[in-house]
Amino acid sequence: MRAPHVVVMMLFLLLSGCDSAQQPENHLSLTAGGAYSASISEDGRYAMIGSFELGGHLWDLVNRERLYDWNHVDDGFSDLVASAFSPDGSYVATATTTDLVLWQTRDGQPVWFWSSPGEILDMALSANGDFALLGLANHTAVYFDIKNGGVRHTLRHPARVRSVALSQDGRFALTGADDYIARFWDLENETLLTEHAFDNIVNRVALSPDAQLAFSAATLSSARLWRTSNGEQVHSLSGDESFFTRRLSHLSARFSADGSQLVTGTASGRVMLWDVGSGNHLRSWRIEQRGSIGPVQTGVYAVGFSSHREGLVAVGSNGLLNELR
Repeated sequence: MRAPHVVVMMLFLLLSGCDSAQQPENHLSLTAGGAYSASISEDGRYAMIGSFELGGHLWDLVNRERLYDWNHVDDGFSDLVASAFSPDGSYVATATTTDLVLWQTRDGQPVWFWSSPGEILDMALSANGDFALLGLANHTAVYFDIKNGGVRHTLRHPARVRSVALSQDGRFALTGADDYIARFWDLENETLLTEHAFDNIVNRVALSPDAQLAFSAATLSSARLWRTSNGEQVHSLSGDESFFTRRLSHLSARFSADGSQLVTGTASGRVMLWDVGSGNHLRSWRIEQRGSIGPVQTGVYAVGFSSHREGLVAVGSNGLLNELR
């Protein structure tokens, strides 16, 4: 019988040997300190970050240039808990827990300011920036007319709505809630079409470009791809759990434009690239830390595919942009 310390050492070596995560090729500081939130445009050109110190910053990632500083108040800084780009990147919405603003990326001008019908936990933006899907703490997700005001559709849940995603045509919505269920909805009819159950809070969801596949992940639990047509699981993205159970919390996810790949970011600072067809894990990266002093781990708030630079981009909770090859 092996001594306990030998078994522990073997387990450590096994886990270390399985970690083939690479380092970022480059990194860039988007804010002086940490961030409340971050999002990346569909083409990877822009990043929006809600910083701890100075409110929101819109960055041009291609030219590595900070374009605009945005806040919801005239003489102060806003705690931006969520942001979202329109699919073409022409608009971005920013949110505090109580209000939201729609901005134009071409000139940095605000379109309108609105009070929210509930505490905002997450947000997605439709084509042309016409509507915002808001995940709220009051057990609803609402389809909000962010240009003219007013709630168009309300999706009722038995718990807080932690994460939301929209189909590209704005017809369908995907929600993840604190009752451990991810749900796929027909927005037009406010009808629940399918659902997929987990064993913990569903904290991140994403839709494939054709809305045929959903990604959903539960806190410190499994991550899965499933069919929106019937709710059936296609792949588990939690890895081989035959020896030990992997407990991961995915904070971000994005499908590639052709739907063939998926990139996810975890609370422990790992970015993972997946093949959607096979469910195979392709590559991993560990995002950059801010020196030796500070948090041991940095969560990955936003991930994306860059059509302007080959590779991926990711923004950490420490306010650093990571360029991944």
